[in-house]
Amino acid sequence: MRTTTTLEIDAGHPALAGHFPGAPILPGVVLLDETVRAVERAGARGPTRWTVGAAKFLKPVRPGDVLTLEHERLANGSIRFALSSAGRAVAQGVLRPAPEEAIAAAGPAPEEAGPADAAATTPRTSATHWARARERGNAVTFSIMTFLSLTLGRRVARGLLYGIAAYFLLFAPTARRHGRDYLRRALGRPPTARDSFRQIFAFASTILDRLYLLKERFELFAVTTEGEPLMRAATARGTGAFLLGAHLGSFEVMSAVGRNQPGLRVAMAMYQDTASRLTLLTRAGDPARAPEISPLGHLGAMLRIRDCLDAGGFVGMLADRTIGEAPAQRVSFLGRPALLPSGPMRAAAALRRPVYFMTGLYRGANRYHVVFREIADFSSVARGEREARIEAAIHRYAALLEEYCRSDPYNWFNFYDFWHEETGAGARGAAA
Repeated sequence: MRTTTTLEIDAGHPALAGHFPGAPILPGVVLLDETVRAVERAGARGPTRWTVGAAKFLKPVRPGDVLTLEHERLANGSIRFALSSAGRAVAQGVLRPAPEEAIAAAGPAPEEAGPADAAATTPRTSATHWARARERGNAVTFSIMTFLSLTLGRRVARGLLYGIAAYFLLFAPTARRHGRDYLRRALGRPPTARDSFRQIFAFASTILDRLYLLKERFELFAVTTEGEPLMRAATARGTGAFLLGAHLGSFEVMSAVGRNQPGLRVAMAMYQDTASRLTLLTRAGDPARAPEISPLGHLGAMLRIRDCLDAGGFVGMLADRTIGEAPAQRVSFLGRPALLPSGPMRAAAALRRPVYFMTGLYRGANRYHVVFREIADFSSVARGEREARIEAAIHRYAALLEEYCRSDPYNWFNFYDFWHEETGAGARGAAA
């Protein structure tokens, strides 16, 4: 049921001071905060903490503006909202429950619900399964493995990986099934058990190597690069850029390339649960050199991203997984329709920055191949061309992702129903 309420922006609102002198405009992050408060005052029951699944600002809000807020609860617990002023759209988006409260707000998971419930609570398989999936193991197990790996050395630690990979091959049937589905598409033939083992072993190898990369043990690895001049030129310009990777190979191996780039700063933008796991990993390295992390889904995320870019830094994002009701675009990927998030490209377009594809492909033993490819440059895009340019950039990203999935097929680490075929979500259109 849609609810309508009114918001009035007081001319004395403290956020207006200095933003901007002579022409005050309410910051977008403050508008979102006011929206959350209004939704809660209107009696929206459920989580008391929200994150922003999507937000689009269409018109500046000035002192004294009276806004009309319309909002409705979605089946998965999120809230879709739209703000207008004098009949003109101001902003629209989706508020979603904070990660730890999302499952309770959304109701039973698809595995526990009947067919009708699964369709109602799971609008996108990839948006929920990977976020809900609990990782095997825990912090104690991880700490033990970290100690053994750093004490005994990489060669001995890699020997342990064979047993770990075999365990997951035998006792993780859901991940194995989805891995085989991907391999069938990437290889162009039915995958064997050896193919599945190679994929899992490559995944385990990149996780192990994160420890040594965070310890700056670069001498352990043989790293080749492709497209490094692109990065040198982008660094020299000093205007900042987005680096879009995927769950393909190792993002962390970029640090081995970055050591040859003085002044290179990369901040990772990721959702809180992923950020927490990466933080656990960084404890094994030098805290002073730990990667900068900007958690997504919080009101100040875009401000932190903009600050990094304005300082000439790079913002890294993994752009192959959708989540919640965030905007996504339908693309062709390995011969089947798939959804890719449009948020990263929209952020780059809004902030007028270039976008590069990046992946660190694991090629066995201690060998990695780091790739940089240009995706799009939003530095000067006319407003009327923005949507077409964003769409083209997402298709370009999908094409590059497919290219390297075919050239290095065992580097794909999305062990869930990426094509939405188990729930039929693949037959649905892309989100707006």
